Amino acid sequence: MAKGYKDLLAEAEAVVTSVTPAEAAALREDPGVVLVDIRDPRELEREGVISGAFHAPRGMLEFWIDPESPYHKPVFAEEKTFVFFCAGGLRSLLAAKVAQEMGLKARSMREGFGGWKAAGLPIAEKAARG
Repeated sequence: MAKGYKDLLAEAEAVVTSVTPAEAAALREDPGVVLVDIRDPRELEREGVISGAFHAPRGMLEFWIDPESPYHKPVFAEEKTFVFFCAGGLRSLLAAKVAQEMGLKARSMREGFGGWKAAGLPIAEKAARG
């Protein structure tokens, strides 16, 4: 194998700015920031969501970001900073790197939704779906 997941994560970590759950909580008050939940829909149902976060399943992310894609979502064409998160912070680090390469201002939330929960930050039951 030419590159393993550890190599990919190290490359992403070198170029993506990550924020803590507490920093992400403060950033979500900023109208220029969008929290993006890339977890699987089953994870959302099982664990809950962060109120106001936009749900973009990881498997569709590149298609939703690209304005030339038939699946493009207008939220990704806005001049915003996108803070990606997953369950533990690994998938979102890779997603933020891809989003950055596609031209977005992207960040990743360290520790993901699990870290958000562990910090005692508020959780809701439904996400803003794409």
